[in-house]
Amino acid sequence: MNETMVCAVGNVATQPVYRDLAAGSSARFRLAVTARYWDREKGVWTDGHTNFFTVWANRQLATNAAASLSVGDPVIVQGRLKVRSDVREGQSWTSADIDAVAIGHDLARGTSAFRRANKPDMGAAGSPSQPEPSWETPPGDTAGADAQREPEPMAVT
Repeated sequence: MNETMVCAVGNVATQPVYRDLAAGSSARFRLAVTARYWDREKGVWTDGHTNFFTVWANRQLATNAAASLSVGDPVIVQGRLKVRSDVREGQSWTSADIDAVAIGHDLARGTSAFRRANKPDMGAAGSPSQPEPSWETPPGDTAGADAQREPEPMAVT
């Protein structure tokens, strides 16, 4: 199936609304994306038209988005674009939604501190929790051209 994947850069316009449902958690918020252009006559950057998208997140992404995002935060959202048209009370409505695959703060406009979410221990019902694997190269492992070497001691003068 062909889907329209988009990457939108903008600001969180509404506080994320989180819901814990029987089928899993869900969160939604509005994203404001404003075009900017250089006005040659005035010599300044000028705001253009603002598009608003409703961003939908599910499962762990919903939990993390609700805990991490606030109104005004600069974000990057990647996901599937869904455009819907409807007639309500005699008026034609069009909405643009993004079913998010990934959401993150825009580090071009500020800093962010990442914290890994604690995953619940599944215990006997699911797969047992396993410790994080060690990604360090074991001592004495010389396989490959990029093997780790002990640094040579520096001479102190």
